[in-house]
Amino acid sequence: MSADRIRLTYGLRVDHLAIPVADQDISRRFYERYFGFGAGARRHDDGVLMLHNARGFALGLGPAEEPIVPPAWMHFGVHLRDRAAVLALRERLAADGVELVEDHDDPDYVSVKCRDPDGYIVEAFWEPED
Repeated sequence: MSADRIRLTYGLRVDHLAIPVADQDISRRFYERYFGFGAGARRHDDGVLMLHNARGFALGLGPAEEPIVPPAWMHFGVHLRDRAAVLALRERLAADGVELVEDHDDPDYVSVKCRDPDGYIVEAFWEPED
């Protein structure tokens, strides 16, 4: 069954991601500043801080109990509104000294990948709608 068929059949939509972080305040500032997670925050009883973006996606920042060592391949992406938004974010990240790990600038796909304060790779990207 195709992903589109699954979505239509079950109404499936991924709407949150939870990751362990060493310092919730530092991570919160990072995700609010660069990736639009400033639409609200709530701390749950288990200590997880949930950040929300304007689209309703929630990013959970849980207190890490062990050193964080994400696999080299692991990343998650944030779709931006257009090509210019990705290029502008890339410039902001670079100007602020955020580690950039990869970028693409093709007519049908533009992206920048950076490391967050805990070493997770976050990709900001844009590609035309089908």
